[in-house]
Amino acid sequence: MFPGGMRSSLNMMRMQFRMHFPFYQRSCSTKAAFASTGGFSLLAIAQQYPFQFQVVVSTIKTSIADIITQTQIEGKSITEIDTKRNLVFVVFGATYLGGFQWWLQVTKFRQWFPGMDRFANATFAEKLKDVPGMISAGKQVAFDVFVHLPFMYFPCFYTVKEFVQGKSWNPIDWAKDGCTKYYNNFRKDTYAMFCLWAPADCVLFAVPMWLRMPGRHLVSLGWTAYLSFLRGAKIPEKAIEDKK
Repeated sequence: MFPGGMRSSLNMMRMQFRMHFPFYQRSCSTKAAFASTGGFSLLAIAQQYPFQFQVVVSTIKTSIADIITQTQIEGKSITEIDTKRNLVFVVFGATYLGGFQWWLQVTKFRQWFPGMDRFANATFAEKLKDVPGMISAGKQVAFDVFVHLPFMYFPCFYTVKEFVQGKSWNPIDWAKDGCTKYYNNFRKDTYAMFCLWAPADCVLFAVPMWLRMPGRHLVSLGWTAYLSFLRGAKIPEKAIEDKK
């Protein structure tokens, strides 16, 4: 249809356009994925926008876990739901679980544990023969249960809780009051965390990479419901004074 020289020029222009506007190519691949699945597909969205999808899932999941706890375990009606308490889990789910945890367990883990993807995506038989891979997975489990969860996750959770439920607008007070509650509950919180996440991590850090974060969210749904029941409600000031 076009002379050889014109066809070459058109191809060159197309390549230059995609280099300067990469979103165009990503949009085309997204449409192709949608078409291959017969239209709208959550899997296609998750594959094209993994981080954004992660944030949305984390936010909705933590909110739902708290609502289930308040209505099914504590017996509240929909109109009696503590919306401020639920906001704690919405903010925490979006910022920490959706944002920071993705950065830590996907971005940084890939730097700290270079063979992570290869081991995770190997077959079960190959994993059993991969001693360095098993050692690396063990290090990931150890980091999660001995560093991340007790010294990053819980302090951030209590600080966010003070930010939403506290009366002060001073960030120093959020951190101070949050860390005080974290310290007082440290033994019980870390024991419950270890009982659940140590065995769960042994599985989650060995499954294929595409399944790691969805699997973590599935376990986290139950964990968040437990945390909501145990630590979600605001402690009355009278109860705090009685402890002093």
